[in-house]
Amino acid sequence: MTQLEYAKKNIVTALMRKVARLEGVSSLELMRLISRGQVVIPLNINHDIQKPCAIGSGLSTKINANIGTSTDESGISDEIEKLKTAVKYGADAVMDLSVGGDLHKMRREVLRFSSVPVGTVPVYEMAVRAQKKNKNFLKFSAQDMLDVLEAQAREGVDFFTVHCGVTRKSLAALKKQKRLMGVVSRGGALVASWMKFHNKENPFYTHFDRLLDIAHKYDITLSLGDGLRPGSILDATDKAQIAELKILGVLARRARLRGVQVMIEGPGHVPLDQIEKNMLLQKKYCDGAPFYVLGPLVTDVSAGYDHITSAIGGSLAAAFGADFLCYVTPGEHLRHPTLEDVREGVVASRIAAHAGDLVKRKDAAIKWDKKISAARKARDWKKQIQLSIDPERARQYRLSSRPKLSDVCTMCGRYCSIKLMENCNKR
Repeated sequence: MTQLEYAKKNIVTALMRKVARLEGVSSLELMRLISRGQVVIPLNINHDIQKPCAIGSGLSTKINANIGTSTDESGISDEIEKLKTAVKYGADAVMDLSVGGDLHKMRREVLRFSSVPVGTVPVYEMAVRAQKKNKNFLKFSAQDMLDVLEAQAREGVDFFTVHCGVTRKSLAALKKQKRLMGVVSRGGALVASWMKFHNKENPFYTHFDRLLDIAHKYDITLSLGDGLRPGSILDATDKAQIAELKILGVLARRARLRGVQVMIEGPGHVPLDQIEKNMLLQKKYCDGAPFYVLGPLVTDVSAGYDHITSAIGGSLAAAFGADFLCYVTPGEHLRHPTLEDVREGVVASRIAAHAGDLVKRKDAAIKWDKKISAARKARDWKKQIQLSIDPERARQYRLSSRPKLSDVCTMCGRYCSIKLMENCNKR
């Protein structure tokens, strides 16, 4: 049985108990949330990892880091280093988005080295296989799709992003909308292109029951991809995006009835004043399913700094109910991310997730802030650094003050407000 089926039968599994301990919640409450489809635990029965996690309502906001080869950068060892960096700095899950080089070997290495859940976008491998075999990345069949899904599932992939909502109906809404940016999702664009090339409906949609069979067999969590997510704030919350979201809500219900865990992916580029609306619409149409958002990015002008733009949107999204944030690196829109880009992206996303948790999970999250504030007041630099979200960076900045290192920092020096008031109160 899947974790969802166990939960529906009021059975608390060993995995639920382990995750509940890590999360600091009751295993019975976690079981109830899973049974209602409001929490998922992405973990393939063939994958053994050290750090499983639960994603969804009432839990801490989780973050995902994307890694993987491109057609221009296909070094597997480089991507494994990025994986290790992402986990080191706090990623709760990673996705292998490889489209270049040996995809099977890359995925095998990611699954071998990852201590956290691993996700993929299977349509990428379908396209790459078709390009090699048929000299056309759109020349793959529905059976090819199912073969790739089965193979990746057997290898141990924990969650699949599948673009089931890019249908003739949602694409018709897109055509009427006349967006500025059109389709910016790589998977969504591949599916839409396949549909036009073959003059057929989306195979992920028409063969959804067979997809569910595979997911059920290995207890894979389906992440229903937002192929029509907005790629500009000017396209946010339009009819095409909402049309797809409604389709995903219907498919999510079908997945849960089959005993398959499911979460929903969301935007994208969204201005600040539309983030709350987007979170509420997803929870409404998808019955409270966990929401996995890319960013969202709140402006389009920050090339080179999109990890900051994403963190601004992500903190609001988390505060308003998003459960899983996909990191964005400084290199977004510009280049294949470097090792340092991965570190910056993960830390920025973790800050956003924690900022959101201070709103939606205040009692648990505030303990961390309270401890570091107490250490700051006591000018306990060692403890303050240990409690920082990136202790290495905090230590580096602190030590750079030498030879002036003392019980205060070099920003205020002898005029340190905390020390002044400490002496003042002694009098």
